[in-house]
Amino acid sequence: MSMIGIHHDPGVDEPPLGERIVDEAVRQAEIVGWEAVRLTTVAARLELPMDRVLDEYRDLDAVANAWFRRGWRAMLADKPEGFAHWPERARLEHCLLAWFGTFAGHRRVTVEMLRTKAHLPHLHTWVPMVFDLSRTIQWWREAADLDAPYGSRRAQVEEVALTALFVATLAVWARDHSEGQTRTRRFLEKRLSRGDGWMKWVPGGHARAPVEAMI
Repeated sequence: MSMIGIHHDPGVDEPPLGERIVDEAVRQAEIVGWEAVRLTTVAARLELPMDRVLDEYRDLDAVANAWFRRGWRAMLADKPEGFAHWPERARLEHCLLAWFGTFAGHRRVTVEMLRTKAHLPHLHTWVPMVFDLSRTIQWWREAADLDAPYGSRRAQVEEVALTALFVATLAVWARDHSEGQTRTRRFLEKRLSRGDGWMKWVPGGHARAPVEAMI
């Protein structure tokens, strides 16, 4: 599984400015905490005028959004050979672990980003956060090759179940200090293994792998 981190191999082309800003913000957050990061300091560290940073990101929350897009890209990255023929729950597990694996090296900062978005006075981030969660679930379905048409009854049930699973797994991951995120992997595997024969009552859901029973 490929990891999208903040370190780059020497000798490769310099990443785009937006990516460098995100990387520097995360580096600072590892030292001072996410809420203490200042984009003016990011600009100074990168030897950029502040308006160049503004051209990329309107505020620190937008930087966090760019960080989380890396998780989407990780889920959608090239899959192992034969992935399309894996059981549904194996595809779901692979893709979600790719999302968590992307942020494993900076779990504390990633959790701080989420807490900042959910902080009570930050009303301007609440609604976007709900939509971002929905988008994450949609990209997860796409990455795992779930083929129920968008808006169908089957897709709606999948989205509810996968949202519950994502949030529950995120809560475990946020406190997972085990080597290789073993606790998270076991939790996810256990939840996914619960629902053999799920959604047989949903039109088009015959002989499919489980999701509903994870809730």
